[in-house]
Amino acid sequence: MRFFYYIFLWNLVLCGAASSSDVQAQVAKNTVSGYIRDAESGETLIGVAVYAPRYAQGTSSNAYGFYSLTLPADTVTLRVSYIGYQTFTEKIDLRKAQTLNINLQPESAELEEVVIKADNYQEQVRSTQMSVNKLTMQDAKMLPALFGEVDIIKTLQLKPGVTNAGEGSSGIYVRGGGPDQNLVLLDEAQVYNPSHLFGFFSSFNSDAVKSVELFKGGFPAEYGGKLSSVLDVKLNEGNDKRWAGSGGIGSVASRLTLEGPIVKGKSSFIVSARRTYVDLLTRAINKANEDKESEEDYVPIPNYYFYDLNIKTHYDFSQKDKLYASAFFSRDVFTFALQDLRFKFSWGNRAATLRWNHVFNPKLFLNTTLTYSGYDYEIDNKFGDFSFLLGSGIKDVALKTDFLYAPSAKHTVKFGAVANHRIFDVSRLSTDSPNDEFEVDLGETLEAQEYGVYISDDIVLSSRVQLNTGLRLSGFSSDSKFYSGAEPRFSLRYSLSENVSFKAAYTQMYQYVHLVANSAASLPTDVWYPSTQKVKPQNSRQIGLGITWKINDQWLFTNEPYYKWLNQQVDFRDGAQLFVNENLEEEFVFGKGYAYGNEIYLERTAGKLRGWVSYTWSQSWRDFEDINGGKRFHPRNDRTHDLSVVVMYELNKRLTFTGTFVYNTGTAYSLPTGRYYLQDPLAANPAGSDYTLPISVVPVYEGRNTFRLPAYHRMDLGLVWKQNTKKFQSDLTFSVYNAYNRRNPYFIFFKEKTREVEVNGETKLERVGFTPTQVSLFPIIPAVTYNFKF
Repeated sequence: MRFFYYIFLWNLVLCGAASSSDVQAQVAKNTVSGYIRDAESGETLIGVAVYAPRYAQGTSSNAYGFYSLTLPADTVTLRVSYIGYQTFTEKIDLRKAQTLNINLQPESAELEEVVIKADNYQEQVRSTQMSVNKLTMQDAKMLPALFGEVDIIKTLQLKPGVTNAGEGSSGIYVRGGGPDQNLVLLDEAQVYNPSHLFGFFSSFNSDAVKSVELFKGGFPAEYGGKLSSVLDVKLNEGNDKRWAGSGGIGSVASRLTLEGPIVKGKSSFIVSARRTYVDLLTRAINKANEDKESEEDYVPIPNYYFYDLNIKTHYDFSQKDKLYASAFFSRDVFTFALQDLRFKFSWGNRAATLRWNHVFNPKLFLNTTLTYSGYDYEIDNKFGDFSFLLGSGIKDVALKTDFLYAPSAKHTVKFGAVANHRIFDVSRLSTDSPNDEFEVDLGETLEAQEYGVYISDDIVLSSRVQLNTGLRLSGFSSDSKFYSGAEPRFSLRYSLSENVSFKAAYTQMYQYVHLVANSAASLPTDVWYPSTQKVKPQNSRQIGLGITWKINDQWLFTNEPYYKWLNQQVDFRDGAQLFVNENLEEEFVFGKGYAYGNEIYLERTAGKLRGWVSYTWSQSWRDFEDINGGKRFHPRNDRTHDLSVVVMYELNKRLTFTGTFVYNTGTAYSLPTGRYYLQDPLAANPAGSDYTLPISVVPVYEGRNTFRLPAYHRMDLGLVWKQNTKKFQSDLTFSVYNAYNRRNPYFIFFKEKTREVEVNGETKLERVGFTPTQVSLFPIIPAVTYNFKF
C-alpha cells in the first residue's frame, strides 16, 4: 500500500505544480474554451480535435462537447477538425480569455474526406490513450447485418481483441475476459444485459446513438467496477434547430426516431423506438388454426417480440449551465400455449440519467450525474392448476460527479467520486398447486454499496513525451463485509516522429459484482451476485505496449501486444443447483486466469475504398482447484486466431458495395471420450420395453474444453442504394448474411445409434453407439432494409 500512497501524493503534487505554474504564467497566457456542435442539428460533438499549429499544442472536446485550451496571449490561429465535418479555421485575439462556441458544418459529398481524416489520425498518434475502438454510426449502418438489423455490438466484434459469444450473438468477450467483465454504459447508466432475442441482437437502436467507444486496456481513471472492457455509448440529444426524423423498415423489426426543438436554440428532445412484428404474423396464423387445438399432433407457433425505447431531452439555461435527462427501456417477451400448458418468458432493462453540466471558468468544468439502472427476467409457467414462477434481477441508483481542470496546455486533470446502491433479487422460485402439496418459495434479496474516488493528470512532459497517470480508490460494502482496493493507471506516449508514436499502459482493476453464468453466452437467465464474506472481489492487472503509425493521410496502422492477470474468478461447481438452494454462493468455486495476445489493425477511412483489417493472436486460460482436476484449461471464449476484413467501396454517389469476412479458431469444447453403461440389477426386461436392457448411459470426460469445434468463417455482402434530395434522404440496403452458406457449428450433440434384435420372439432395439451431430444456426440469409431520414 505504501507504493499506492506515493502514487496518490505524486498526483497531488502534479496538480499543485500545474496550479502554481498557471498562476505564474497568467500574464503570458490565456484560455479559449467553449462547446463544439453540429451546425445543422445543434448536437454537441465528442472528441473534436482543436489544434494551434503555430505552438504545436492542442486538445479535444470531452464527452459533453466542451473544450479548453490555454495558449500564449497573442493572435492565435485555431484549426478544428472532426470526421465527417468541414475543417474550421479561425484567428482569435487571446490577449484576454475567450469563449468560442464552434458550429461545424457537415461535409458535402463533393468534399475530399482526406482533409478531415488526416487531422483525426494525427490526434490518435498524439494521444496517450491506447487500446480503444471507436465506431461511427455511418460505418455501422453501411455494413451487411443479420436479418438486415444494424447492430453496433456486432460491428465491434470486427475490431481487434473482441470475440463474439457464439454464432450470431451480440455478446462480446474482450481480451480473454468473461461476459460479466464488460461495463456497458448508456448515457452513463449501466445496462446489465444489452441484448434481444436471447443474445442475437443488441438493445441499442443505432438511430438514437451518437458515439460508441470500447476501452480494452489503459482504462481512464474515471471508469471502474469491471476487469476487461468499458463500452461507453452516448445518445443523441435531439435537433434544437428544426424538426427531423429517421427510421427504417427491416426483415424482423422497424424503427422510428423523431426529434426537434422545445425552445429553438436552447432545448430539444428526441424519441427513438424499435419493435419487431414477427409476433403479429404468428398470432394471425395461430388464430386461424384455433379449431385444430384439440388435435394431438397440432403444435402452435410460439409468439415472440421485443421493443426498445430511448427518450432524451436537454435544456441550456446559460452558457455555463446545461441540464440533460434521458431514459431507456427494453423488453423481450416469449410466449407459448398448448392446451393446458401456458409458458411466458420475459426479460428487460430500464435505465435513466439526469445530468447537469456547469462551467465554473474556462479551465474548470463539472458534470454531475444521477442514474438508475435495472434488469430482471421472469419465467411464468402453468400446467393445468399447477404453476411456478422463476426469476432474478438487479437494480441500482448511483450519484457521481466529475471535474475537468485544464490549468495549461501541458496539464489536463480529471477527478471525481461516485456512490452506488444496489439491490440484488437472486434466484426467486415459487410454485403453487391446488392442494398446497407442492408449494415452494425460495430466493434471497441482497443489498450492497459501491464507492469510488479518482484523480488523473494528462501531462505533456516534452514535445515527444506525454504521460497520463492516475489512481482510483474503490470500496464495496455487503453482507457486513467491506472490501477496498487501489487501482493505479498509467499510460505513456513517446513520439518517435510526427507520424509514429510508441505507447505503453498499465491498469489495475477491481470488480465487486459478478455475473454467474451457466453457459458460455450471456443469457437472460444468468444471475448477478455481489461480493460477500465468501465471494471475494475479482481483480486484474493488465500491461500493454503499442505502436501507432500514420502511414499517410489515408492509412493508419496499430500493433498492440498485451498480458492480463485475472484473480478470484467465479464459476459454478459441477452439478450446481441454481434455483433450489437458498444460499447460492455455496454453489460457487473460485480460481484464477490469464490472457495474452497481439492485436494488429490497419485502417483506411478516406477515398472511395474504405475499411479495415483486424487480426488478433491470443491465448486465455483458467485455473480452478475444483474444476478439471486442478489443471488449467481454456475457457470457451478462447480464440487463437481471429481475423476480420471490412470493405466499403463507393461505386458512385448513389451505390456503395460493402463486405465483411471473418475467420476464427473454433470454440473450446468439452466432448466425451467414452461412455459406460449402468444397469439396475433388480430390473428385468419388462414387457413392452423398447430396449433390450434398462440401462443408463454415462459419458466420460478427460477434461474441460479439451476439444475444438471446427473453425468459424463467414462472408457477408451488401449493397447500399442511396436516394437523396435536399429535405429527404433514403436508402435501400440489400444484404446477404453468410454468402457462401457456410454451416458453422453452434454446438455438437451425440445421436444414439441402435439396431433391431430379436428377444424371445420380439423385436427390440439395442444400443450400439453414438454419432456426433453438428447443429448450425444460420444458413445463407438475404435481407432488405429501407432507411429514411428527413
